[in-house]
Amino acid sequence: MEQNDRIVKTEYSEVMQKSYIDYAMSVIIARALPDVRDGLKPVQRRVLYDMYELGVRYDRPHRKSARIVGDTMGKYHPHGDSSIYDALVVMTQDFKKGAVLVDGHGNFGNIEGDGAAAMRYTEARLARISEEGLLADLDKDVVDFMPNFDETEKEPVVLPARFPNLLVNGTEGIAVGMATKIPPHNLAEVTDAVIAYIKNENISTKELMKYVKGPDFPTGGIVINKDELSDIYESGSGKIKIRGRVSVENAKGGHKLLVITEIPFTMVGTGIAKFLTDVAALAESRKTTDIVDISNQSSKEGIRIVIELKKDADVENFTNMLYKKTRLEDTFGVNMLAICDGRPETMGLKDIIAANVAFQFELNRRKYTNLLKKEREKKEVQEGLIKACNVIDLIIEILRGSHDRAQARKCLVEGVTDGINFKSKQSRIMAGMLRFAERQADAILELRLYRLIGLEIEALQRDYEQTTANIYRYEDLLDRRESMAGQIISDLEEIKKRYQRPRLTDIENAAEAVYEENKVEETDVVFIMDRFGYCKTIDPATLERNREAVEAENVWIIPCKNTGKLAAFTSGGNVHTFRISDLPHGKFRDKGVPVDNVSNYDSSKEDIVFIVNQAELKLTRLAFVTKTGMIKYVDGDEFDVSKRTVAATKLADGDSVAAVNMLFDQTWVTLISHNGFLLKMDGIEIPQKKKNAIGVRGMKLSGNDYIEQVHFGNASEERHLIEFNGKKIDLGLIKPQKRDAKGSRIK
Repeated sequence: MEQNDRIVKTEYSEVMQKSYIDYAMSVIIARALPDVRDGLKPVQRRVLYDMYELGVRYDRPHRKSARIVGDTMGKYHPHGDSSIYDALVVMTQDFKKGAVLVDGHGNFGNIEGDGAAAMRYTEARLARISEEGLLADLDKDVVDFMPNFDETEKEPVVLPARFPNLLVNGTEGIAVGMATKIPPHNLAEVTDAVIAYIKNENISTKELMKYVKGPDFPTGGIVINKDELSDIYESGSGKIKIRGRVSVENAKGGHKLLVITEIPFTMVGTGIAKFLTDVAALAESRKTTDIVDISNQSSKEGIRIVIELKKDADVENFTNMLYKKTRLEDTFGVNMLAICDGRPETMGLKDIIAANVAFQFELNRRKYTNLLKKEREKKEVQEGLIKACNVIDLIIEILRGSHDRAQARKCLVEGVTDGINFKSKQSRIMAGMLRFAERQADAILELRLYRLIGLEIEALQRDYEQTTANIYRYEDLLDRRESMAGQIISDLEEIKKRYQRPRLTDIENAAEAVYEENKVEETDVVFIMDRFGYCKTIDPATLERNREAVEAENVWIIPCKNTGKLAAFTSGGNVHTFRISDLPHGKFRDKGVPVDNVSNYDSSKEDIVFIVNQAELKLTRLAFVTKTGMIKYVDGDEFDVSKRTVAATKLADGDSVAAVNMLFDQTWVTLISHNGFLLKMDGIEIPQKKKNAIGVRGMKLSGNDYIEQVHFGNASEERHLIEFNGKKIDLGLIKPQKRDAKGSRIK
């Protein structure tokens, strides 16, 4: 070990805690959450600033997206090109943003979920609103700059946004332990609300909502819980209910067409395909028999999903069913979380507007302070030039009589005439009286002769008067809050006039969708499920015609009613119930659907060990056997519950259910272990327990041995043949033993 090296001892938990906190704050501040001032996440801010630096302006040609992404990654955002391009793509999509910030050229995806083309194929440039509303005045020292990741470049801490972009465009992001989700709003309404706040800082959220009616989603739709919006905008969180826009058209033959022209904002992406699938599933599961056809006729012109209904269909009832059973009515979870003063904060509507107004005053204060400084410097130079024009003959004499620039400059600034040749003594005396400022002297020395023309002198005088007026105006803006407020309001009104658009989303109070389900005639069906977990129902007659094939290809074959439910007991100790009506009904060779799709069962986490008609549970009791040999009886009434998933039994750590079986007249149980031990016991040996009990040990197992097979039978059976490791065993010939024995090895 070198002399300067030393070992620092610390608690591992403290190191982990500090490291995790540092990581979490990095994700929260520098990646996932937007800044309340410009409404942008760091990656979005860096993309826009890089485009500004590259000169990819709204009035110039598009540039390859790959060029923009590469430059952004190399200079400002070293976190991979995919995150940068994804951010660029979203800023071009008018179906996600209230005001697109990037003008895209090429395939940037669509509302139905198709992704954008690769960055090498697409082109982009700044949208005009970005250049004029987010990036203007960057050259006037209005925001602070910070070093980039390798300290070779400077990047703005925040963009000088002139409008509340956080509200106009909304945002969505997931950080560590927190998430943000802000809906987009109408730009004209937001600017009106900001102006109202500037005029009266004591304005309430309810009064602000006279301007901001509610969210304005680019996909349109209808917000149906208007009365709840005031609480949402007051607290910064809540749930907004949205419906798609539906109209009814007449078709040939007296049929009705249900036409969906606007979708909930939450359906943007793959939601349309899911909606079509859900509607088709309603028909397949016979929830409705009104559907004749469904088609997606959407195009670049807009959304158009057409559902053709039967002549006698109740259109209102069918529409309400779509609201209840599909995402045609959906919920947008609002959580207006943003970075404010360097820390994450959940903010209401007024809080966001207040933060934006404070930012506007700060931007304008810095802007006009900088402009005032430049105008004062300009005024000083102009005063010097005007004064010089009045004594121009003397100045020419000084210049002609000087040996170099420094000598002439010293004379102009300090009145030093030594070494300068003058035509007369009077000129020397007058030159000695000159006292120009250094900046004035430099301007005089650089003065071109054409500026001595009479018209040019008049123009100089007019410029001086304009500069004086500018100084007066800037001083007034900086000294009087009313003047600054008026300027900010004027800027906001200009942005509103140039970029406003009509509201797309309606805000109203709508009654909850209520519909009457079609009464399904109760019939006998047969549930079948193959070894891959695909299930369906078929008619009993179909089973009889194809019994041999059905039994060969399916693991579970259960006669039941189409109005009933099935209960699936799993290795994880759960019981999942699902409605038979949710399953497709059809031909034997139809594929069916995964049982995961109609229940809470997850085939990646547990296996199904037993399926039973739920109506039969209350008539019997169930036997549970686990892998470690625990066994018990449970009364079937305990599983007659309305919940889709409940715990079926308690399991010890590392244990799982090996078998479940309904008991009627069975009098014995046989357990066979993986290592080849067999134990047959009388059913009387097994106690009845509650479902939340572990049970008792049925068989002693050694080492890593576990229960592999479980068989039930009764004493009246003469033969009960089973197979184990290729050997056929007649369980009817085996004598029962006491419970909790090791059993005998199968020879």
